[in-house]
Amino acid sequence: MKRIKEYKEVFEVEGPLVLKDLKSKYRSLVKEWHPDKFQDEAKKEEAGIKSSEIIDAYHFLVSIAPETKEANLEEYNATITNSKIADFQHDKNIFEVTFTDGTSYEYFGVTEKLFAKFINSDKQFRFAKRQIFHSFLYRKSKKEAISA
Repeated sequence: MKRIKEYKEVFEVEGPLVLKDLKSKYRSLVKEWHPDKFQDEAKKEEAGIKSSEIIDAYHFLVSIAPETKEANLEEYNATITNSKIADFQHDKNIFEVTFTDGTSYEYFGVTEKLFAKFINSDKQFRFAKRQIFHSFLYRKSKKEAISA
């Protein structure tokens, strides 16, 4: 949740994310911090770092925006219904699950205590489906390339 807060601060967003507003703010920030706009090498370097931060923040916030989640809900439901858990990891209240279809999702705010319950559950998939998949803010983190 800390990362979400930091990225929202970059875009000066309070409250719910609206893609149209986010895109508009993104464009103005990228113009403001484009490295080619600066002559001084130190400023260019600073602008390059700031530019990268803006791009990362934008992509992350778009991935958790309600509009994005709604657009991808059918795919998400298909994944958690038809695939099993292939792998998982937990770090700093972020629970990342990789499914057998190659898709990975990050769930934000999953505590150590809840993760321990997941680990100790005799039916981890059922536990996750009931306690995690629809209860926490999530985003698609990657889709593995399926090789022939």
